Amino acid sequence: MRLILLNKPFQVLPQFTGSEGRRCLGDLLAVRGVYPAGRLDYDSEGLMVLTDFGPWQARISQPGAPFPKRYLVQVRASRARTRCGACAEASAGRRSDPAGRRSLIAEPEWLCRAIRRSVSQVHPDTWLEITLSEGRNRQVRRMTASVGLPTLRLVREAIGPGPWRD
Repeated sequence: MRLILLNKPFQVLPQFTGSEGRRCLGDLLAVRGVYPAGRLDYDSEGLMVLTDFGPWQARISQPGAPFPKRYLVQVRASRARTRCGACAEASAGRRSDPAGRRSLIAEPEWLCRAIRRSVSQVHPDTWLEITLSEGRNRQVRRMTASVGLPTLRLVREAIGPGPWRD
């Protein structure tokens, strides 16, 4: 049984075969027989779990699994503080998992990426921390967009029970 933790870069497909000239996991890893436990969008980055053990893969990625996922979300908003509570309830027309947590945080100092999105002084950015125990397709992006906070950057920081850091 193998378990691999991978920091998936921005604009890499979360699968081992690419399409349309896009980079994929196969370009990053020369490991055979492992599969992603869950997905992370092409435009998102951060923690991915890869395994060759089907029960682990299913347990991590199935809805209702006891593995919350924590995301750091950069949004363009000067009013994020007032909209953070609304973001907690918006999720593609459905109420978010009540176990989810949302909070404003300072910009994580440890994050880096060679290509940064420019943020003007007119539209300052804000960072949110969102923890969900149920993940649906592009759920975090839909939550923030529904309250007028478009996602600029989405980083999955943790999978599983916390606390993850002090």
